[in-house]
Amino acid sequence: MCYSAQIQADYRRYVKMFGAQMDIREFARLFWERAERSKAKIPKAMEDAFVDPQNDAQIDDERQIKAFIDRYNAEQATSLEQELFTQRTRLADAERTLQSKVTKAATESKRIASDKIDAALRRLEDLKRTEGQPRDSRIFPGHYAPVLVVENGEYVVKPMRYQCRIAGKPANYDTRFPGTYNCRVDSLGGFWRPLFGYSHGIMIVNRFYENVSRARMEGRPLAAGEKDENVVLEFNPDSGGEMLVACLWSRWTAKDQPDLLSFAAITDEPPAEVAEAGHDRCIVPIKPENVEAWLNPNPSNLDALYAILNDRDRFYYEHRLAA
Repeated sequence: MCYSAQIQADYRRYVKMFGAQMDIREFARLFWERAERSKAKIPKAMEDAFVDPQNDAQIDDERQIKAFIDRYNAEQATSLEQELFTQRTRLADAERTLQSKVTKAATESKRIASDKIDAALRRLEDLKRTEGQPRDSRIFPGHYAPVLVVENGEYVVKPMRYQCRIAGKPANYDTRFPGTYNCRVDSLGGFWRPLFGYSHGIMIVNRFYENVSRARMEGRPLAAGEKDENVVLEFNPDSGGEMLVACLWSRWTAKDQPDLLSFAAITDEPPAEVAEAGHDRCIVPIKPENVEAWLNPNPSNLDALYAILNDRDRFYYEHRLAA
């Protein structure tokens, strides 16, 4: 399963590549809801696209989004400063205790406080940082990403959560089915049938990450008494470019609840080099010439959609241990 990916988080790339429109209303709603204390996880690179609003046609809307981002970040900075004060006090108390007597509780308290101080300082630095870093555009399940869809015959970019909740399902669907950030090709006609043939999308991905067994990665059996270890591998297409990953998406609505746009990336059996590295799934990148047909699906001709997925871009995926 593609548990993490480095994506193209700037909606302007979709606009340039496909002549798409940005759904300003959905972007504004997402950033407003987060500023109002929702738990939306938005990559820093998605925020950075609104640092300097310049689109004359919607500059007021983009400025409002920038205001929502600034408000949220200011509140986060205040919260982190408070956390730093609390943990520094905890650290000082633990160190005073340890000066007179070494105890397990004080030792553990010192370790936890030190870890939390380091984490808070890193997050504060990220809030203040203006230069981009690759990790700014990395997503995990539950994070938001731009997704290209067709709406009223036009290409449109919408912000969606990377874990799909199919319309009509209860909200606890997310916890009952935590793996719904990916959908297997062999389940498109079953579990994912409400979306397959109806709600298709594209996510631009630069590389993806997988959890694998160290023993499987090294191509060896476990030694007697050896405990296996999980490692994270980074997979890069040999083209060095962007992958147009096939997705399904849904708009979930419920009474007295905000709408949720969410999606899942389609996965299939891996190419040989991914399997040899120890993983049993791989995202499906479709060819640029098939984007229009994929985004305008005909539910009465599913064979044509399967054919698009089979006629995928065949990259060779180089891998390395993730940093």
